[in-house]
Amino acid sequence: MKTLVDHLAQYAAYHRDRRNIASHFIGIPMIVLAVAVLLSRPGFALFGLWLAPATLVALAAALFYLRLDTRFGLVMSLLLALCLWAAAGLALAGTALWLSAGLGLFVVGWVIQFVGHYYEGRKPAFVDDVMGLMVGPLFVVAELAFLLGLRKEVEHAVVGIAGPTCIREKKALA
Repeated sequence: MKTLVDHLAQYAAYHRDRRNIASHFIGIPMIVLAVAVLLSRPGFALFGLWLAPATLVALAAALFYLRLDTRFGLVMSLLLALCLWAAAGLALAGTALWLSAGLGLFVVGWVIQFVGHYYEGRKPAFVDDVMGLMVGPLFVVAELAFLLGLRKEVEHAVVGIAGPTCIREKKALA
């Protein structure tokens, strides 16, 4: 099984341009929330909790993240719980609001992602490895931790494999 550093370094190799990384700070949370919203129906309330397909997906994701790393896994679990809470609110709203919010967040989030990859000059990681869809949200949390000066040992290991971040210059057209 791949380690935390293995997953983050493989994903980071596709994300070294700082503008692309910045786009992921916006696009990925939008996409994760959109998936939670769209999977929040059908559902039902049980002991004050909204249970839906989104709940099962979030639990599976939380277990994956916790298995990779306890500290990042706890943060990811909290963020997934917040997404489930917001999604449950939209699931109880009218169909038009639920569906337009879910689809709108999903489409806009992906547009932002592809703009970032335009600057990167490289396709998204999930094109080569579907696990990139699971690692992307963790990558955003890890990058935020690195910006805050946390988990330096993980950051150094990832940068040692994927290389430093940069601003890529546009190639002149011939």
